[in-house]
Amino acid sequence: MNTTLTSYHAQYYAYELTRSRTADDQDKFTASLQDATVDLNPHQVEAALFAFKSPLSKGALLADEVGLGKTIEAGIILSQKWAERKRKLLIIAPANLRKQWNQELADKFFLPSTIIEAKSFNQIIRSGNLNPFEQNEILICSYQFARAKETWLRHIQWDLVIIDEAHRLRNVYRPDNKIGKSIKSALAHTQKVLLTATPLQNSLLELYGLVSIIDDYTFGDLKSFKTNYARIGGNEQYNDLKERLKPVCKRTLRRQVLEYISFTNRLAIVEEFYPYQEEQQLYDDVSDYLRSDKLYALPASQRHLMTMILRKLLSSSTFAIQGTLQKLATKLDAHLQGQTAIQLDDIAQDYEGFEELADEWAENDETKRNKPEPIPEEERPQALEEKQKLQQFAALASTIQKNSKGVKLLTALTKGFEKLQELGAAKKAIIFTESTRTQQYLKEILETQGYAGQIVLFNGTNNDTHSRAIYTDWMQHHAGTDRISGSHSADKRQAIVDWFRNEATIMIATEAAAEGINLQFCSLVVNYDLPWNPQRIEQRIGRCHRYGQKFDVVVINFLNKANAADQRVYQLLDQKFKLFSGVFGASDEVLGAIESGVDFEKRIARIYKECRTAQEIQEAFDALEATFEEEKQQKLDNTKLQLLENFDDEVHRKLRVNLQQGKEYLNLFEQRLWGITEWALNSSADFHPETYSFTLKANPFQNPAIHLGNYQLLKSATDRKKSEIDLAATANIYRIGHPLAQSVIESCKTRNPGSTHLLFDYANTLLKITVLEPLLGHSGWLTLSLLSISSFEKEEHLIFSGTTDDGTPLDGELCQKLFNLSAKEMETVTIPKETTATLNAIRTQQIQAILDNSMQRNARFFDDEYEKLDKWADDMKLSLEREIKDLDAGIRLRKAEARKLSDLESKVKERRHVKELEKLRDDKRRHLFEAQDQIESKKDGLLEDVEARMASRTEKETLFTIRWSLK
Repeated sequence: MNTTLTSYHAQYYAYELTRSRTADDQDKFTASLQDATVDLNPHQVEAALFAFKSPLSKGALLADEVGLGKTIEAGIILSQKWAERKRKLLIIAPANLRKQWNQELADKFFLPSTIIEAKSFNQIIRSGNLNPFEQNEILICSYQFARAKETWLRHIQWDLVIIDEAHRLRNVYRPDNKIGKSIKSALAHTQKVLLTATPLQNSLLELYGLVSIIDDYTFGDLKSFKTNYARIGGNEQYNDLKERLKPVCKRTLRRQVLEYISFTNRLAIVEEFYPYQEEQQLYDDVSDYLRSDKLYALPASQRHLMTMILRKLLSSSTFAIQGTLQKLATKLDAHLQGQTAIQLDDIAQDYEGFEELADEWAENDETKRNKPEPIPEEERPQALEEKQKLQQFAALASTIQKNSKGVKLLTALTKGFEKLQELGAAKKAIIFTESTRTQQYLKEILETQGYAGQIVLFNGTNNDTHSRAIYTDWMQHHAGTDRISGSHSADKRQAIVDWFRNEATIMIATEAAAEGINLQFCSLVVNYDLPWNPQRIEQRIGRCHRYGQKFDVVVINFLNKANAADQRVYQLLDQKFKLFSGVFGASDEVLGAIESGVDFEKRIARIYKECRTAQEIQEAFDALEATFEEEKQQKLDNTKLQLLENFDDEVHRKLRVNLQQGKEYLNLFEQRLWGITEWALNSSADFHPETYSFTLKANPFQNPAIHLGNYQLLKSATDRKKSEIDLAATANIYRIGHPLAQSVIESCKTRNPGSTHLLFDYANTLLKITVLEPLLGHSGWLTLSLLSISSFEKEEHLIFSGTTDDGTPLDGELCQKLFNLSAKEMETVTIPKETTATLNAIRTQQIQAILDNSMQRNARFFDDEYEKLDKWADDMKLSLEREIKDLDAGIRLRKAEARKLSDLESKVKERRHVKELEKLRDDKRRHLFEAQDQIESKKDGLLEDVEARMASRTEKETLFTIRWSLK
């Protein structure tokens, strides 16, 4: 921006950057977009606008296809709420996605968030806060935790709740869906945004369930919904259901956005191996042991979970299982001597994801950590024998010095790096294992094969010597900058990721790296251990294969050719789930079909436990695979297409226009932020306009959150996207939400420069603004006012009222364009009374036009709400009438059955049943009108609530008045 600003420019820009906009304003989220390291994608902005396009909206179901960034859409909405100083914000997500949300909010939106779970919840209560949900930052919790803490959730007046992977709640209408009912009840009066790629899987009732979580008045009760839509037969029913879904459901397809989003591919490499003889012996022995009817070393309440963990450690490496086997033997021995009870936590340390896995399993059943009972005296011999077996297994494992899969790792890496070179990608690889012991083993192998000094470890603690040194250096390098968040764990994680990006070739990671870190600079993912949960695999690959990745991503998997079950698991994950190849990985259809990866994981574990022969294994996997056959979905394909998908040229054109307009306004927004910063910090900083960066030499605001040093404006350049900005190389990211920017804006707003003569310079501008040319050589008066309207929502308007000296009124847009020019502040002026009166009259007309527009918009919102309530009332009445019809049908059936009976006693008994049904029907008939009155009364109550919110309040404030001249 080459414009020479004045204090009037600065004040106008400051208010324009921060004014509250209406819910349907296309530019509503511009500040949130500028404040985030996300690119302007129109479908995401449109989804965010859709969520609250009406101030009466109770939320939305955002159902974009997988890969289109529903998390970004939610982040934009959360950023807007945060900017509005609304702090009661909650995210409910699957346990394994909590850290990912935490990191994404920090990395992309600079939003603070906290994961709240049992341990931290109890600590907060002990500290004196009796409701730990009462906090002023974004909270993240799991489904199971939300259910367990329903009472506490209910007592918070949430500003917004995001529910991720919301298809988990689609059966909330069923009586046995405890988690869904609990969450729905606790958040009944809260605005909610539900995120899912699979809102409709098996039945239209799932849509009914999801929509009812957002707004119970979109449809009537379950019975009326079934009556209306359970057997959709014609276009009229389709269109009616689609119209009722339109205000609350939005879905964007991948093919709609290919014009501005490019997706890279996934390329799969399989590395086959055969275990060494000793490895196979250990595998067979431990597998047989785990199939035993009774095990004393494993708590009965957690046997299934622990059995799966032992199997995962066993397939990871002999080094992973050896220590665990020894711990089991030691714990069992202590238990036999009555010293201590076996606790699952004690023996799960080698499997780093235990706590999270236990949380996930708890979300799906009633897994509890019960204290084991003492071993009966008569069973001690069997327990002793089991202890000896465990000791033998541990001894065998300790004699094995190398694993076949480990030896094959170097071969696999060589293939992977060759492929990266062919693609032109950087030589970077992330290797995933499920065991910290295997992690150390792989590090030692690779260091002896030429990778010494090129490896970094990533796990749940990151407490090894090398990681601590990386963290210390990183902290010293970024001292006194915004790069340091203040969270020890978050900063250490970031330090390790930065070191991987800049120094290392290989990161060896546990499951901790599958959550919440972004590795777009890496294009090789090695699944040394392969989880059985498809959603976890998708998370892993998604660290690299994500928006912003420039190259195809190579995925290497290891396959044990001696294990029939392992081969079928891989076949299922590869061919049925399509996790390892293609543009998008696992489809939303398939991931939605399994609903919970934990359930799928349990079914795999059951096969490993129960099947011994190759034939049994094949039959069990055939049965499992059959549950995901495509035929199951064909009956709903047409329904989905008509109800949720809307692809036509009009949509395509709209997205293209929105992208162009959005970019133009975002660019103007960024220019104005840069302009007022340059003006406000003129004597405190050195500016570099060509790179939109500056060096702050002094802090004029005395705010300790503001650091001296280099700042880079968070701005998209013509040749790069924000998602490609290397934040690691930047000391302080300058954005509208930064404390320095906030101080700059506030200082510009509060300046009171008085009334001055401004000389606008058109002759030397680089811009050609044709509409201003008739004003050349003219002068006049101009005032800027702020109009605030509080009704359904708060909206603010900046009103320019202007006139020429000959009394000609100036259009408000014309006045705005004057402030696109450089200007010079001349002498102080006194405003003539007649000029003030003229400007006030012009302003009054402008205010009335805005108020009329606002009233019309609110009337539309009111009409939509009233129509929704009308349809809800009709549904409820239909449901009552249907009940009576059902009773009539039941009575006719019972009468017919009674006539067929020959036994008098049975006839009398059946007739009594008929009389009871007739009495119930007659009661319902008598109460039908009363019930209808109750429905109408409830509708009136809802309308009264809407009307109360309509009460409009306006305030106006004159910001400045100037004399203007244009030369």
